[in-house]
Amino acid sequence: MFAFIRGAIVSRQLDHLVVENQGIGYKIFASPELMARFPARGETALIHTSLYIREDQLALYGFPSLEDLKLFELLLTVSGVGPKVASAIVGTFTPGQFAMAVLSGDAKTLTQVRGIGRKGAERLILELKDKLKGADIPEVAGSVSNVPVGSQTVQSEAISALVVLGYSATEATQAVQAAGGAASGLEDLIRLALRQLMR
Repeated sequence: MFAFIRGAIVSRQLDHLVVENQGIGYKIFASPELMARFPARGETALIHTSLYIREDQLALYGFPSLEDLKLFELLLTVSGVGPKVASAIVGTFTPGQFAMAVLSGDAKTLTQVRGIGRKGAERLILELKDKLKGADIPEVAGSVSNVPVGSQTVQSEAISALVVLGYSATEATQAVQAAGGAASGLEDLIRLALRQLMR
């Protein structure tokens, strides 16, 4: 319903901010971990949004980047993960870091997130790995399942992040290779690769 909202930030609270656009104030929720990544009160921001609908709840959740939004929406497909926990995960890890934790089965890393215990971390890994079954991870990504998160190259982390976000390994590889020359780091590479994929 709302892909994004651009406007002035008129209020910042622990778990939400209010953005004014053409005389309307939008209350946009975000985890405390994400709040620090939004501009200061009084500044203009473009916030990517997801409308969360349940019988007793209607709420907008906001994110500073499109890849953060995609990760949030992926997390909501996991049983037992609601918007607050999903937002906390997005605020704690970059898509690349989260992808590598899932693909390498690193439950301990995932338990760093507020609200995620050992069982919750294992459920995340199980359900998201199932979504990747049959994915042909290209050689540039290396042997993901046997490599610790911190030792992956920037390119392989970017490819893994895009695969976890729902793109095929082939699409991810082509996009990362096309964007690689202009990127200054992992997050920049993922952002530029996503632009390639959305053309």
